[in-house]
Amino acid sequence: MSAQLKGRIGQVAKLWRYPVSSLAGECLSAMAVSADGPDGDRLYGIVEKANGAIARPDSDKKWHGAPRIEARLAADGRLEVRPPGGDWLPAPGESADQAASAFLGFDVSILPFRGAEDSAAESNPSTSPRYKKDPIHLVTTASLAELKALHPDGNPDPRRFRPNILVDMQPVAGRFPETEWVGRRLAIGDLELSVTEACRRCGFTIIAQEGIDDDPFYPAHPGEEQRPQSRRLLLGDTGRRSEGR
Repeated sequence: MSAQLKGRIGQVAKLWRYPVSSLAGECLSAMAVSADGPDGDRLYGIVEKANGAIARPDSDKKWHGAPRIEARLAADGRLEVRPPGGDWLPAPGESADQAASAFLGFDVSILPFRGAEDSAAESNPSTSPRYKKDPIHLVTTASLAELKALHPDGNPDPRRFRPNILVDMQPVAGRFPETEWVGRRLAIGDLELSVTEACRRCGFTIIAQEGIDDDPFYPAHPGEEQRPQSRRLLLGDTGRRSEGR
């Protein structure tokens, strides 16, 4: 049985994917989405060469610089990374590893997650994610506005919360609207999302990124985890709320 449409809630303001877990993501004008999440999202990890440990910016201070390293996928799908003040470098590769290591202050390597690249031979170096990610993460400007109201001196930049989708909608005083959508479905353009749970936050939200200062206020909210059907998203797509089945 199809869901009952309940009305427009806002429109897509920004789209992101994060080719390398823990590094800065890339802002996109359009994004293909499958049942597993955005295409090109979290295909790689960055690890310490000495012990193979995956980056933990949320809990280990030596990794706090990781989100300041940018990552993107070129038109042909190849990964490129850039430390602050540096050039875009192909990755995985020695030049990218050396640049990231020099910036972080210890030896690191960027590796594909096991199973992330069909072309990667099983014998090639790889790593495993430190957590099982939900397919897609959505945040609204209404929740960011509520955070600003609660912490006027802070900067609730959406990049703190690493969403895939930022939905622009009217603020609702005293509320984080996404928390009311669990168990419902959202239609955004041709994409339909099932809202499964509130996003569990970690210490990643407090640490500095380019243009964002450290701020211990922010392990609190916002955002919801989603399970999508395969579609393509464009900036300005309209979001609508439907009842759960």
